[in-house]
Amino acid sequence: MRWLFNLSFRHKIPLWSSFLIGFSIFVVGAALMARAYEDMKSAVVISAENLGHTLANTVAPTLLHDDTWRAFEIVRSPIRGESTHTPVEVDAVVVLGRDRRVFVSSDPETLPMLTEAANLGPDWQRLSDWLVPETNWPLVLEPDNSNYLYLVLPITDNDAQLGHLVLRYAKSVFHPWFIAASWQAAGIGLLVLAILIPINWYWASRMATPLVDLARRMGTMPETVPQPLPPDMYPYHDELGQLFHAYDRMVLALRDKAALENEMVKSERLAAIGQLTAGIAHEINNPLAGLITAIDTLKLRRDLDPRAMRHLDLIDRGLMQIRDTVAALLVQTKVQARPLNQHDLEDIRTLIQPQISKRHIRLDWSAKMPDELPAPASLVRQILINLLLNAVQAATDGGHVSLWLGRKDDSESCLSIVVCNDGALLDEERLAHLFEPFSTTRAGGHGLGLWMTYQIVTQLEGRISARNIDDRVEFVVNLPLGENSCSTASA
Repeated sequence: MRWLFNLSFRHKIPLWSSFLIGFSIFVVGAALMARAYEDMKSAVVISAENLGHTLANTVAPTLLHDDTWRAFEIVRSPIRGESTHTPVEVDAVVVLGRDRRVFVSSDPETLPMLTEAANLGPDWQRLSDWLVPETNWPLVLEPDNSNYLYLVLPITDNDAQLGHLVLRYAKSVFHPWFIAASWQAAGIGLLVLAILIPINWYWASRMATPLVDLARRMGTMPETVPQPLPPDMYPYHDELGQLFHAYDRMVLALRDKAALENEMVKSERLAAIGQLTAGIAHEINNPLAGLITAIDTLKLRRDLDPRAMRHLDLIDRGLMQIRDTVAALLVQTKVQARPLNQHDLEDIRTLIQPQISKRHIRLDWSAKMPDELPAPASLVRQILINLLLNAVQAATDGGHVSLWLGRKDDSESCLSIVVCNDGALLDEERLAHLFEPFSTTRAGGHGLGLWMTYQIVTQLEGRISARNIDDRVEFVVNLPLGENSCSTASA
């Protein structure tokens, strides 16, 4: 039986409720049937009592005059043909004398005259024992294991008792009436079941389904914070409704706790990275200053050919980019730098070209800008390099990478950068932690490139986002130009 109790509430509540409804209807039906039997018995007794009084008064003179034939005619008069059976039809009528012998009977063959009542059978012996003067009349007997019901009345004349009148009824005459009543009760019971069982299953399902869903959601709590229940699943305010409301409040509290823990972990990571960056920046700035000084000294020489001068300019812009990038990561103020120009874009294309050629990737380059833009060149260069290298590494061999750079919606205050690749799409979990430090799925990656890009974009008061579009991964950066705010900075 334990398996019944281990069933889901979705099945257990409707089944147990249906069983209780059916059992209740059965008990009530049995009680009503017992009451119907008693009512039929009472109807027979009342009818028999009326008949008995009439026969007792009529047959009394025949006992006084010992008129057997007249008495036989009288007791035979209530006996009807078999075709007219009714629940109150008398089966036999017997007149007993003072000596408790049969004076006359309606069935002389089975109940012969002058036979002592006790010798007619067990029922008659029990009846004979009950015939005492103190008996309350009428006497109704229903002997155990008997097929008959007996009603006995005294036959008197001027307060003198002459004998007893016995009316015998066969219990089988109750059966048609009882069966008809049983069918009627069964029909009513089935009708009630047909109405109550669907209602019971509906309400039980309304109660059990939220409980099952609640148990399923709470089962996922060790691994993740569960989702709250839909508000329309159980929109009532009883104990179950209060339980579901408490669960929703617990889920919200767990989400806040998880968010707080995530922020604490992120803050600890950032603090560690900040300390590391500060130490590295200190070690970088010293030789970097010497390199920049050396490049400036070389550029002062007059015997340099134009090709060498171009390489020195490229190296000089790269060193300035390193200096400005380190500065942007160390301070929380906007870095003052030279404006972005076409040479910066050419440098970027030159720097990523070896990676593009090595993996046979097709690069679509679209840069719509004037000679200069009021955006910090070193930081924008770093953003572009990080995004393009990330796209090249994510793309498939022989795949496709594209860059679009220009004013967003022809706005004078917003620079937009869109970088796409045809590599593997990002799932929701990856998108949620894409710009966190050390968040990478690429073998050999450290997860700092996108984090540094996010820090630079935030420093410049811009926005960066990533999304899957069809079969491509797209990164979008919107940056304000100059001192103007970028009203369309959201991606």
